[in-house]
Amino acid sequence: MDLEKLNNCLRELLQTKGSDIFRTKGILNLSGEEQRFVFQGVHILFDGRGDRAWKPEETRKSELVFIGRNLDEAGLREGLRVCLV
Repeated sequence: MDLEKLNNCLRELLQTKGSDIFRTKGILNLSGEEQRFVFQGVHILFDGRGDRAWKPEETRKSELVFIGRNLDEAGLREGLRVCLV
């Protein structure tokens, strides 16, 4: 995933749906990084950091979880799809 695009996507999402998003969390495979990026958030508060290096046998993938109400799964998927590299 492209970090700049992802930041923009999440910023817009939290500004528009922050009151409906109770919790976010995930592990991301960021372009150009050898470490996993771990993040979590509650409502509009969000924090992330580099984690351990990806293991050679691991599949480098991004997994995100959004817990909330009135969330549009298809819209979330499409919004995040533009962050893929």
